[in-house]
Amino acid sequence: MTFSQTAGISVEKSPGRDRLDALGVFDWPVWGKEASTFPWTYDDSETCYFLEGDVVVTPEGGDPVSMSQGDLVTFPAGMSCTWDIRSDVKKHYSFS
Repeated sequence: MTFSQTAGISVEKSPGRDRLDALGVFDWPVWGKEASTFPWTYDDSETCYFLEGDVVVTPEGGDPVSMSQGDLVTFPAGMSCTWDIRSDVKKHYSFS
C-alpha cells in the first residue's frame, strides 16, 4: 500500500480489506460515469473507493492527480477541479 497527497487530494493505493471494512466502504452508495471531462466543486469532503476506471483530476491551479481501480481517494471540501475520466468509472463514495 502506498499513500500520496497532492493539492489536498489523498490517494491510498491498494488499501487492505481490513481498512476498507473498517471504513464501511462496501455499504456506501455506488456512482458510475462514462468517459468524459467536466468541472466539479466539492461542497463537502468526499472519500471514494474506485471499483473501475481511470481518472485524472486536476485541481484549479494545481497538478494533475491520477487514480484508478483499487484506489481509496479523499477530496477536500471547497476544492474546484476538472475530472478527466479516461475509462468508465464505478466507485463507492461517502461525503462528510
